[in-house]
Amino acid sequence: MRVKGHALAGRGIRDGDILVADAAAEPKAGKVCVAIVGGDVILATLTQRDAQWVLAPSSGPLVTIADDVEIWAIVEALVRTRI
Repeated sequence: MRVKGHALAGRGIRDGDILVADAAAEPKAGKVCVAIVGGDVILATLTQRDAQWVLAPSSGPLVTIADDVEIWAIVEALVRTRI
């Protein structure tokens, strides 16, 4: 999947990067994931708060994983097409 925008630039993921994501990978705290929230695809860091999984986008509020949130895949690598 190709990244559009600078939402996770702090994690080294830049606009135009190509992400390699594994839908079979086990979600772990601190990993970047591809999630579907209310029909929108987002990149966010998985974290745990009070024994509950949440998504921490680089901007905006934490998103509690509930019925309208699906963890689609875990980002395993990226390919940078520009330096």
